[in-house]
Amino acid sequence: MTRLTHPRSVSIAELTRSTTPWQGQSLLADFERLSLEPAHPQPEVRVDFQAHGSQRPDASGALAPWLRLQGQVRLSLLCQRCLAPVEVDVVFDREFRFVATEEEAQAQDDESEEDVLVSSPHFDLLALAEDEFLMAVPGASKHAKCPQDLPFSAADADFEADEPAPHPFAKLAQLKTPKS
Repeated sequence: MTRLTHPRSVSIAELTRSTTPWQGQSLLADFERLSLEPAHPQPEVRVDFQAHGSQRPDASGALAPWLRLQGQVRLSLLCQRCLAPVEVDVVFDREFRFVATEEEAQAQDDESEEDVLVSSPHFDLLALAEDEFLMAVPGASKHAKCPQDLPFSAADADFEADEPAPHPFAKLAQLKTPKS
């Protein structure tokens, strides 16, 4: 694999003509939005991603540039049960097809199953990787088994329950006269 030297300015044409996959590694601090996800700051965590470009025929038979982007990072998130940190592997593996203009991308995106992006000589691969990482972060991270026992009661020991409210029709029942 080749090392990705400038992931913020990648030529999509060059990347998709190359048969060699590109590998990138960055610090979590380089991902502004993703670095806000962990329970506590983790700026030294390494974020790994790989980009493999190719040329494949599109629906018309013409060769179109494609990108397979994969990424992985281990983040310390908050467990939604016990609120203690939980280590979570955030992984994605996505493919994108590139077109020349924004108009083409909008027209084809609704009709195609794959994601369609606009090709650029200075494409920001880190921004795309960050978007994919954010979508791969679990909505509710949890330990398989929390490290401490969780209280399953919501009531305090000192809590005194009110007497149950009388049935709203109890007074009406008293007014009812028996049939003779």
